[in-house]
Formats: sequence, structure tokens, C-alpha cells
Amino acid sequence: MIPERSGVRRSEVVTTLVVVLLLGLAVFALWPRDDEPATAAPDAAQPTAVAVPDAELAPLRAAAQLAPCPEPSGAPAAGPLAGITVPCLGAPGNVDLGAALAGRPALLNVWASWCAPCRDELPVLAEYAARPDAVPVLGIDVRDNPRAALDLLDALDVTLPSVTDPDNALRAALDIPPSLPMSYVVRADGSVVRVDPPVPFRTADEVAAAVERLT
Repeated sequence: MIPERSGVRRSEVVTTLVVVLLLGLAVFALWPRDDEPATAAPDAAQPTAVAVPDAELAPLRAAAQLAPCPEPSGAPAAGPLAGITVPCLGAPGNVDLGAALAGRPALLNVWASWCAPCRDELPVLAEYAARPDAVPVLGIDVRDNPRAALDLLDALDVTLPSVTDPDNALRAALDIPPSLPMSYVVRADGSVVRVDPPVPFRTADEVAAAVERLT
């Protein structure tokens, strides 16, 4: 009987080792390697823009009291924003961004109501925008429900003007990555440069330093 028990134990040990080896191989196969580029989740897994009639947004816009979206400056549009027209979040109508921002520097901040770091950064941007020497700050609400976006701005008491990007026109023009928030400095000549590293601003001084460095 003893040899039989030893054989059973030996068989169990072998089976266990085989299982451990197979699990190790599976983990190795799935483990990311340094030479493999990181990839974002496919678009289907990301939040998408929601269309809401202006009539339904009217009371939310009245409560949020956002600053008006910028109007054409009169200077010729240039750069990647030329010809880009998107809806204004705080009021009915569209904004020709290339024409509205032409000839002057500005800061674009890409955000969404579902973005947790954006909730902390938006008040910081508002604090910077209130400075007398600040460049105009314009929010770009992406892949979002405008109801939720207006509710968030109202709750934060942030009245920065914002536009939406329901057709991903700005996302394509600026090559906006999936991760948020993201900020861009628009120069007076129409060129646009992304704030890098793309980390949320923690203070108004950090915003001012980035704008000064990139304009």
C-alpha cells in the first residue's frame, strides 16, 4: 500500500507542477513588454457625445451662466483650427474657432464631466482666467452629455466659456488623445502646441507658466 500512496502523491505533484507551468506561460504571454507600445481603449469603449435639444438645455444654461463663447476677432484664421465650427455649450449657436481665436493667444482645455481630474483642474483654470494678464481660456467638452457638463460647471461655480465637439472635428484637428484633461496653447499665428507633460494644472501659477512658455 505504501508504494501505491507514493505513486499517487507523485502523480499529484506532477499534475500541480504542470498546472503551475501552464499558468506561468499564460502570464508571460499576456504580460506587457517594454518593446510593445501602450494602446488606449478602443473608441467603442469610450464615452460618446450625446445630442440634447437646445430647449432642454435652456434651464441648465441659465443656471450655469457661462461666459459667452468667443466671436470672430476680424483677423484671418490660420492653423489647424481654421474652418473648425463647433457648438457653444453655454448658449445656442456655433463657434468658428479659427476665426474667433485668430490673431491672439489662447488656452484650450479639453475636459468632460466624467473625467475626475477635470473636476479639480477646472476651478484652477477659472482662477487663472480671472487674472488681468491671462490669455482667454476656452473649454472643449468632449465625448460628454451636455446636461452633465453644464451641471458640473454650475456645481463648481466655473463660468469659463466652453464648446462641444459632437462630430470629433476638434479631436481630429488637434489629435486629442483619449486621456483627459488635456490643454493646448493657441499662438497668435494660429499654430497650436500641446502642454507637455499633459498633467492637470494644480495652481493658477502653473497655468500662467505654461502659457508664458508656449506663446
